[in-house]
Amino acid sequence: MKYVIILITLFTCSFSAMAQQDFAKAMATAKSAYSSGKLEETHFALEQAMQEVDLIIGQEVLKLLPPKMDSLTSNAKDDNVSSNVGYVGATIHRSYGKGQRKADISIISNSPLVAMMNSFLNSPLLGGMMSDGKTKKVKVQGYKARLEKQDGGAEGKNNYELMIPLGSALITFKVDDCTDTQILALAETIPLQQIAKLIQ
Repeated sequence: MKYVIILITLFTCSFSAMAQQDFAKAMATAKSAYSSGKLEETHFALEQAMQEVDLIIGQEVLKLLPPKMDSLTSNAKDDNVSSNVGYVGATIHRSYGKGQRKADISIISNSPLVAMMNSFLNSPLLGGMMSDGKTKKVKVQGYKARLEKQDGGAEGKNNYELMIPLGSALITFKVDDCTDTQILALAETIPLQQIAKLIQ
């Protein structure tokens, strides 16, 4: 176990160093292209640099996520930060637990779903039209969120999905085989304010 932790730490440090080198390289390319009047190349290099920044921020967000939620331990080997295709941003992922009871957090920066989710949460008319008896508005640490009950849990329990918009990012938190009270209690352990500061 000790060696696994050391390997994960070394991988994270080397990834961060590589990402910083890639950022510096992309910025140097952008400066050179701009000096030569090649605006399209400059734009592309700046997009590459922004993707590297998003990946570095994603790694920092992973460090903020709790290593354990109640009895669910994080699966560190499954931690992942990836660039989103087609627009600047990143997807940050962590899973917890194994077997029937597990949880999953995904954070998508610059998510196209944020506008729709904010409309659902802030418009009584739209929120009422989209309510099917399985969804409801809730607040987590002062942030408005959408809680949806999904089928598939053990008898007397269900799976739940909680969607929390943070600026232009969307946090999706799923917990299998739980109650609405349990998922909301687990969501309280996510440091939303610290994450919001990093990804804004």
